[in-house]
Amino acid sequence: MNSPFHPAPPPSLWRRLTLGAHTPPSDPSAYATLEVRMERALAYVEAFRTGSGQRLTVTHLVAKAAADALRRYPEANVLLRWNRPWLRKSVGVCVLVVQPEHLGRVDLTTATVPQADALSLQGLAAALEERVQRVRHRRDAVIERGKRRSSLVPGFMMHTVLRLLSFVWYTLNVDLAWVGMPRDPFGSVAISNVGSLGLERAYLAMVPYTRVAFYLAPGAVRDEPVVEGDALVPGKLMTLTCTFDSRLIGPVLASRVLRHIGATLEDPASAWGPPAPTR
Repeated sequence: MNSPFHPAPPPSLWRRLTLGAHTPPSDPSAYATLEVRMERALAYVEAFRTGSGQRLTVTHLVAKAAADALRRYPEANVLLRWNRPWLRKSVGVCVLVVQPEHLGRVDLTTATVPQADALSLQGLAAALEERVQRVRHRRDAVIERGKRRSSLVPGFMMHTVLRLLSFVWYTLNVDLAWVGMPRDPFGSVAISNVGSLGLERAYLAMVPYTRVAFYLAPGAVRDEPVVEGDALVPGKLMTLTCTFDSRLIGPVLASRVLRHIGATLEDPASAWGPPAPTR
């Protein structure tokens, strides 16, 4: 006998309904949160905007910090192929973007910057902003064509089609640009700034067909008292939530990546130098 078991008491009707409504657990999602002091980050953003005239947001800071963290911990820059981990050679950053109602039906889409780890903060912010504006205003022909084609797939076939697409994209590693599909459209890490929706925190669901193993959800920056020395002072805090694939990234590695991102946001000048020079 491998382990001793004995029958449990007969379940209640509610428990029987619950057992019938769900399949056995198969979701590898794991979650972690970090509280980040944001006073220096907000001051950095303001000084950067004033000095360069370039748009910079907390989302840009999180994206760059995430790219740097995955470069420092390359074992977390991973995806699943043939049911085993494969390491990516560069870091792509994907940001979820809301397409507003006045340009059509409200929808979510993605803006992805490849090789984000090789870009400076200024370069990444510029590239990401250009991508965000294109997809937000529905000017990206590849994404819009893909959405139109996806809308033709019957609902009962969508799961099968997405699994097949993921298999061709990532398991077979086939570039589908010849049929109008983007290359590696979701990158290494996906970021959804739920703070822009007025939320302090959210736990993102993994999207299996994207093969993304690490998701970040920066929340709204809020005013809270914090302890400095023996004094209680006003502070600016942000909850940074991550979802990670526990098959590929263990809790120790996830904590290192998350702490690196948090430390960078709490002292951006040490990570990236002074804000951009005055125009």
